[in-house]
Amino acid sequence: MSVLVLILAVSAACCLGFGFVLQQNAARQAPLSDFLSPRLLLDLVKVPRWLGGIGLMVAGMVLGAIALGQGEVSLVEPLLATNLLFALALSRKQTKQPLGRQGWAGLALLAGGVTAFIVAGEPRGGTAVTDPFRHWLIIGAMIGLALLLTTYAKRSRLSSGPVLLALAAGLLYGVQDALTRVSGQRFSEGGLAELLTGWQPYAVLVLGVTGLVLVQSAFETAPLRMSLPALTAAQPLAGIVCGVGFLGDRLRTDTAALTWEAVGLAAVVAGIVLLGMHPAMPRGAARSEPARDLQPS
Repeated sequence: MSVLVLILAVSAACCLGFGFVLQQNAARQAPLSDFLSPRLLLDLVKVPRWLGGIGLMVAGMVLGAIALGQGEVSLVEPLLATNLLFALALSRKQTKQPLGRQGWAGLALLAGGVTAFIVAGEPRGGTAVTDPFRHWLIIGAMIGLALLLTTYAKRSRLSSGPVLLALAAGLLYGVQDALTRVSGQRFSEGGLAELLTGWQPYAVLVLGVTGLVLVQSAFETAPLRMSLPALTAAQPLAGIVCGVGFLGDRLRTDTAALTWEAVGLAAVVAGIVLLGMHPAMPRGAARSEPARDLQPS
């Protein structure tokens, strides 16, 4: 594994984790009438703390895009999942909660799972699939599942809705990461003209904005511990599916390797859940109370 890819991916995870906490601190004060509406972004853009969180998230996405340009999606995505560690670190500073057994167990599972998956799978590049049907089949399945989750989230927005929205956003972000890599390859091969004549960069923009609305709606209606674990778990899984499915990423497929890859991914998800539900994570506003107007902070 390239040291450069490791540094870029972990730096991206740091920016993303800090950014998510700042965004949720602001979004939890948004009126519920903004739920799943682009108006939510227009309201939040007035809040300096949210803008700071978005700035960190954009920085993380740029660093992640550079990492994706240097390494395989199947390698970078598990490293990006460590953003939850940085989110917990900032949340602990805000809440003064000790890490405790739950925190240490989650940390060990997340770090150990990422390590096990990378060591067992040995992600490496290969020849991308040129069949457009396979591209659209995988991308369509991810987007279709995200739409289905969003539909159900509308019906139960204050119970399971935030988790469903976060899962949907994670799926979209995983596809976005895969298309970001394709866009980078087009730029490397033919420059700006080659990039702008393809549909991928425009899809990256649409997926990014759509995912942002879903994430902020999830942050608005529930504590971070309900939404961030689902988002963090869904994104790398979707990215790995896209990477192996049509980008040409290759993983070891012998029985022992597949077993450890599955164990590693299961440990990553378990660690994400434990860390995301840690008492240090912001609880959010009580949504049974009347929604407060956003105030710059």
